[in-house]
Amino acid sequence: MTATGHAVIGTVIAAQFANPIIAIPLAIVSHIAADLFPHWDSGTNIRSKTKHRFFIEAMIDIGVGFILSYLIAFLFFPQVHASYLFLMIIAAQLLDWLWVPYKFLGWHFPPFSTALKLGKITNTKLDKPWGIILQIWVLLLLIGFAKVL
Repeated sequence: MTATGHAVIGTVIAAQFANPIIAIPLAIVSHIAADLFPHWDSGTNIRSKTKHRFFIEAMIDIGVGFILSYLIAFLFFPQVHASYLFLMIIAAQLLDWLWVPYKFLGWHFPPFSTALKLGKITNTKLDKPWGIILQIWVLLLLIGFAKVL
C-alpha cells in the first residue's frame, strides 16, 4: 500500500482508539494487513526505476499522505490531537520506514533486513490503474465505516 494509504489507515485508527497502548500495535499490524491487499505503490516495478526516481516518488507519497491524513482528521475526526495523529501515521508506516536504511544506506542487517524480507512476503502488487483504484475504494470504505461508528 502507498505511504498515503498507510497514513489514512493510521488516521482512522487514531480516531477510533484513543489509547496508544492499543492503537500503536494495531497500526503496525494494519500495515501487514494492508500490504496483503493487491495495490500499487512507489515500489511497484522498482527494478525499472532509478534510486533517485524511487526516492522522489516515495517522498511525494509521504507528503501527500501527511497532508491528506491531517485534512481527513480535520474534516471527519476533529477530536484527534495533531501530535497523536502524527504518531499513528508513523506507526502505520513504520515497517516501510524500517527498510529505508537498507535500500538507501546499505544497512543490510536486522531490523532493516528483517523489515525488507517481511515486506517482500506480505506485499501484493497490482499495477496501475487498478492497484490505485482498489486502494482508494478500500480507504474510502474504511473512512466511511469509521465515521459511522
